[in-house]
Amino acid sequence: MIKGILFDLDGTLLDHRSAADAAIGAWLSDHAPGHPRLPEVPALWAGLEVHYLAMWQAGECTAQEQRRLRLRALCRELAVAVPDDLDAAYSGFTGHYRRHWIAYPDVAGAVAELTGFTLGVLTNGVQEMQEAKVRAIGLGGSLRTVLTGEVLGGHFKPAPACYTGAAAALGLAPEEVLLVGDDIERDVTGPAVTGMRSVWLDRLGVEPPPPGFPRITSLTELPPLLR
Repeated sequence: MIKGILFDLDGTLLDHRSAADAAIGAWLSDHAPGHPRLPEVPALWAGLEVHYLAMWQAGECTAQEQRRLRLRALCRELAVAVPDDLDAAYSGFTGHYRRHWIAYPDVAGAVAELTGFTLGVLTNGVQEMQEAKVRAIGLGGSLRTVLTGEVLGGHFKPAPACYTGAAAALGLAPEEVLLVGDDIERDVTGPAVTGMRSVWLDRLGVEPPPPGFPRITSLTELPPLLR
């Protein structure tokens, strides 16, 4: 019986991609107005994000170091002068990013319907920032906890210990928890090895789910699915 529900955050509750794309475009416009490669920047930044976040999650650098490395790599790719103070420069990006944090329109209503379940977030982001996102989109009072690898012994999705640790943090066994998210490996097939169930949130609705896993295209479909 499902007693707890864990949501992924970026791409599931919060529109991270739109926020990050807008923020890095604004940052480059601040530092190199009229740059000819501005239209390419969101895709470049997204690729660097995947690479350097993976390094951090593997323990190869700190969260702060991966931010510096990511920004330096972008500047070099675009032939833009690397800022002397990368931390201050990244703070400029973060300021733009925070201003674009919004929940998807289906989030508030779906979460409000999930009475009787223990609700939380399981995300691979940086703990402090992910907690701030949850508050910013108005879910701080609805979700019991925000869990990242930083508070789960360094275990990030899709490590099995991440899922078992998250279930334990809710006071539940893995088989009593449902994970809802947009990433097939991290949010759907990954938790299955621990007995945790999952639902794939495929907001683009472009392909079938892996065999044996349910798919929804909006969080409005989640409460009826659970019923």
